[in-house]
Amino acid sequence: MRLGSGTFAACCVVVEVLGVVLFLRGFFPAPVRSSSSSKHQAEPPAPEPSAGASSNWTKLPPPLFSKVVIVLIDALRDDFVFGSKGVKFMPYTTYLVEKGASHSFVAEAKPPTVTMPRIKALMTGSVPGFIDVVMNLNSPALLEDNVITQAKAAGKRIISYGDETWVKLFPKHFVEYDGTTSFFVSDYTEVDENVTRHLDKVLKRGDWDVLILHYLGLDHIGHVSGPSSPLIGRKLSEMDGVLMKIHTALLSEERETLLPSLLVLCGDHGMSETGGHGASSTEEVSTPLLLVSSAFERKPGDIRHPKHVQQTDLAATLAIGLGLPIPKNSVGHLLFPAIEGKPMREQLRFLHLNTVQLTKLLQENVPSYEKEPGFEQFKISERLHGNWIRLYLEENNSEVLFNLGTKVRRQYLDALKTLSLSLSRQVAQYDVYSMVVGTVVVLEVLTLLLLSIPQALSSKAELEVPLLSPVFSLLFYLTFLVLSAVHVIVCTSTESSCYLCSLSWLTAGGVMVLVSALLCAVVSALTKVLVRGKLLSKNAAHSNSRWSELDLLILLGTLGHVLSLGASSFIEEEHQTWYFLVSTLCLALCHDIYRNYLPGDDCEPQRCLHVEGGFDGATPALQDKNTSSAVLELNRGCKSPSSLGTLRGYEKWMVLASPWVILTCCRLLRSLNQTGVQWAHRPDLGHWLTSSDHKAALSVLAALSLAVIFALIQRRCSPASKVAMALGLLGVYCYRAAIGNVLFPWQQDNKDISKIDLKNTTRDEA
Repeated sequence: MRLGSGTFAACCVVVEVLGVVLFLRGFFPAPVRSSSSSKHQAEPPAPEPSAGASSNWTKLPPPLFSKVVIVLIDALRDDFVFGSKGVKFMPYTTYLVEKGASHSFVAEAKPPTVTMPRIKALMTGSVPGFIDVVMNLNSPALLEDNVITQAKAAGKRIISYGDETWVKLFPKHFVEYDGTTSFFVSDYTEVDENVTRHLDKVLKRGDWDVLILHYLGLDHIGHVSGPSSPLIGRKLSEMDGVLMKIHTALLSEERETLLPSLLVLCGDHGMSETGGHGASSTEEVSTPLLLVSSAFERKPGDIRHPKHVQQTDLAATLAIGLGLPIPKNSVGHLLFPAIEGKPMREQLRFLHLNTVQLTKLLQENVPSYEKEPGFEQFKISERLHGNWIRLYLEENNSEVLFNLGTKVRRQYLDALKTLSLSLSRQVAQYDVYSMVVGTVVVLEVLTLLLLSIPQALSSKAELEVPLLSPVFSLLFYLTFLVLSAVHVIVCTSTESSCYLCSLSWLTAGGVMVLVSALLCAVVSALTKVLVRGKLLSKNAAHSNSRWSELDLLILLGTLGHVLSLGASSFIEEEHQTWYFLVSTLCLALCHDIYRNYLPGDDCEPQRCLHVEGGFDGATPALQDKNTSSAVLELNRGCKSPSSLGTLRGYEKWMVLASPWVILTCCRLLRSLNQTGVQWAHRPDLGHWLTSSDHKAALSVLAALSLAVIFALIQRRCSPASKVAMALGLLGVYCYRAAIGNVLFPWQQDNKDISKIDLKNTTRDEA
């Protein structure tokens, strides 16, 4: 089938987009969502189950705490609190963990371990996906049901200080807020002082119900110098003092209130051994979760080790603690130690509400929910709970009632764990089958494009696409039958839902036909290219198909750079890879130039033959008519080898010195501005030039640079173009001088005046 290059490229793009969409559909599985998640209308809570008697508890339970303070320390690892660093640098927190009225947990954060998805998990109880990493750069308003929205709807007054992500996710939810940006990683002092400076006045006031404090300094220290930095200990000591101030203020205020307060210490994610985060290592996903309240009674000698829970469990616990409905999309379960001190009926009521919420979510997202073990356990728990309510309403306070209540509670806890695990697995389960099919389609189209590029770039811009002949070949039908059999086996044996299996058989068959046809087309095109390459190699007397050093360097460098993009730390420091590759390429070019231009070089004719052979080897299945003439012209140009003796004086020195000049410029550019994360705080040449003390040096350098640009370009320009270019470059300098970056020759540096004005302004503000 003969097609124009434009038509062929358009068809390839369409098929490529279909393959990418299919891959993304498997990589980003459909999230677990409630059908009424977009509406925050108040739904009546599930009534208390009963058997033989009607229950009189049909409303939400009252709140357990009067005030809740959430202290979120960014990148706080569990060993920073429960390990040796916690004992050394956080003595008050260690006392609360070991002897205070508290419950401690190690909360596991699901990847991606970045801030915005973790805040969503903490407040909604759902498991965000990797698509939220992109949204982390510009966090949109959270429309999903969450604790903050429920609290605002219930009339709770919420205050937030710290990371501005909270303000972006929950706009118009806070009665007072002060957001700080999280992208200046070299600042680990002011970002936390801006939060702490509000504490004294806020803790003395009683006009709030929920206080959220998000500290960023620890995360910034980790990015800059890693978890082993001595700055980590100082920051932990600072956070320990903040916790002591908040806890003592809450205790003193509880004397005037009927309900106790709750202090929550948590981290959104941890940090790796290099200080970064975003992946799924143990250090990045393990975060501490500490619940502190006078309601948590503790006997002397009671040793409580941190239990492992999920980060999504906090949303249900906060909702129950504030007397709010549990978010509809929450896959977490209530942390039972938070309600362990309540009467048995209240405990069972809380557990029943959480189990009903998870069961509804299971019914709306899993077609075969009745076969799930968690659903069966829920039905058993609800029936036993009804029997317990009947005995309780009959005022039967015997040991039988207590034993039955203990059994129902244990049954509820088992059902909660099973339901939560099933829903979490549903969210994190990738559709591998769709991903594989999408990847195969993308690779087939890319291979076909690569094999057709020489023909598409020819003068006729037409190419022969080997598509009709493979469709009527035996290979096509065999491939189609094999793929159809694989599709049937996958769809009938897999336990999880696949997107391709949910499609109609006609649509799935069309996908199999497309994959089979593309595969046969690739095989046909590749066979023609290989056969023609063998014929050309036989006709060439001195053909040499070996790759040059530059070819290998470019290929290996490209592959290495692509592989480095698989790790977030390499992406943060990607410029280091470019520095290395550019310097290596310059050295290789220097070697090639010296080898080709030094006198006595006998390899030039061979190099020309190599180029000719390489050109012929790259000839497509259908060659252009101008190919032979191009090869002849190339051979004719190669018959006269160049050497230093044939060049004029200044040209000879330019050829010899150009690689070293390029290397010197690359080194200057590298030290001009430190980028990335690890070394962004270090001084560089750019900081020296942009400082007010060296504005004159920057002005001279800018003027010389513009003059060199004019001198290099004006040779081949007409007089009018020279005047226009001179005025344009002069305008560039004038613009920089107008905004204060550089100085005019007659202008003096007024940095002293600026300092005096700055001092006067500071004095007036004070």
